Amino acid sequence: DISNANTLIVDGADKYGLSQLHQLRGRVGRGRERAYAYFLYPSEKPLGEVALERLKAVAAHNELGAGMQLAMKDLEIRGAGNLLGGEQSGHIQGVGFDLYIRLVGEAVADYRGDAEEKAAEMKIELPVNAHLPHDYVPGERLRLEAYRKLASALTYEAIEEVLAELVDRYGEPPLPVRNLIAVARFRVGAREAGLSDVALQGNFIKFSPAQLPESKLMRLTRMYPGSQSKPALDAVLIPKPKTARIGGRDLQDAEILEWANGVIRNIFSDAPLAVG
Repeated sequence: DISNANTLIVDGADKYGLSQLHQLRGRVGRGRERAYAYFLYPSEKPLGEVALERLKAVAAHNELGAGMQLAMKDLEIRGAGNLLGGEQSGHIQGVGFDLYIRLVGEAVADYRGDAEEKAAEMKIELPVNAHLPHDYVPGERLRLEAYRKLASALTYEAIEEVLAELVDRYGEPPLPVRNLIAVARFRVGAREAGLSDVALQGNFIKFSPAQLPESKLMRLTRMYPGSQSKPALDAVLIPKPKTARIGGRDLQDAEILEWANGVIRNIFSDAPLAVG
């Protein structure tokens, strides 16, 4: 933390991870002097392929916002495990990982002074098997980019453009991808209706914010028996839908999205919403 230090020498750099190298490099160059970071490795033995990729990546990305590029490169080198697979994202949570990527991009844009329209954060947590399968979009980097584009699509038109690109590059989408597109469409409609949180909560589905007039509260209890208004939480809770009142199974995937669209259309909005 010496502001005028401008030189860093790291011996055995092949033993460090990509994030460690990036953080070490950031320890110098905090003053006005030009800074240098030297990453050394033994010359008497061959450099491993992974270590070489890490060093090449940290050398290639040294501008503002490089942390994002290095994070994506680290995913490519090490693999993302199940982070972008069905095990993690099967019951999607508003494409949470993409939201993180978008927020990082917005933070960098703010720092650079780039003007960028920001949308309110949306939280969608419904039992929907929605993801990009490995056998449809091969490679973590390609899937990450597709998720990012979909998370940034704030209109129905933008979503259709992303879908058209997926079809053009990878063919007709399987069911999990169609569900992912349906979730994206639902997010647009929910945002237009003034909602920011639609989530499974125990035996209920929560819709928030929800300051409803008396007329709509009466409609809510008539159309969805057992619903509860929670003014303190700025939300309404509607019983989790089933295929039948007695012995029915819980709705999921396209069924629950269609049901949730109906709730928004009937209670929160006068305009019909698109259904995936």
